[in-house]
Amino acid sequence: MSKKLLAEFLGTFWLVFGGCGSAVLAAAFPELGIGFVGVAIAFGLTVLTMAYAVGGISGGHFNPAVSVGLAIGGRFDAKDLIPYVVAQVIGAVVASAVLYVVVSGKADFAGIGGFATNGYVDASPGKYGLASALVIEVVLTFMFLIIILGSTHGRVPVGFAPIAIGLALTLIHLISIPVTNTSVNPARSTGPALFVGGVALQQLWLFWVAPIVGAALAGFVHKTLLEKD
Repeated sequence: MSKKLLAEFLGTFWLVFGGCGSAVLAAAFPELGIGFVGVAIAFGLTVLTMAYAVGGISGGHFNPAVSVGLAIGGRFDAKDLIPYVVAQVIGAVVASAVLYVVVSGKADFAGIGGFATNGYVDASPGKYGLASALVIEVVLTFMFLIIILGSTHGRVPVGFAPIAIGLALTLIHLISIPVTNTSVNPARSTGPALFVGGVALQQLWLFWVAPIVGAALAGFVHKTLLEKD
């Protein structure tokens, strides 16, 4: 179990540091910024690379919602759920702390700003409301888990699941960065929010509730309607 939890810590650390780091450091860089597309690709690459690196140890969840969905889908032992979630959240917080150290070292540093946090209404990049944020986070997390459960099924060729999962996360970000800055991962939302505080913390509840609901629905649907031949 200790190896599994370390793998989840490292995977979530890399997801937050690589994904949020690209948003904070490179997305808006004058003239050479990577923009929404670059950030979406960065998030997908973090999951793809760590799924290959440590997925064989822990299953490569890196996301509390994924752990919940896999447990409900019958692919993960529910007794390990809380330790996994704790390891994932710690990984996200440590990654955010390291990113804060990097960001604060800039010569003209005047605060961390949004710090890649998630939000709705004024905290949404496109000023989308609560209903929009709730719907898109539930739907996209649902589809993410359907892809994870399907691509890791025994009837699918072995070794290709990380590619499908990484590309799915890229697509998810391409769709929803303007709406919520894309969560589909409560740990990813929690790390940056702890350093920003204020509205980011006030709205954090949605980025726990919506992804977990979407993942739970996907686990149930896949187990009851898609799992059996």
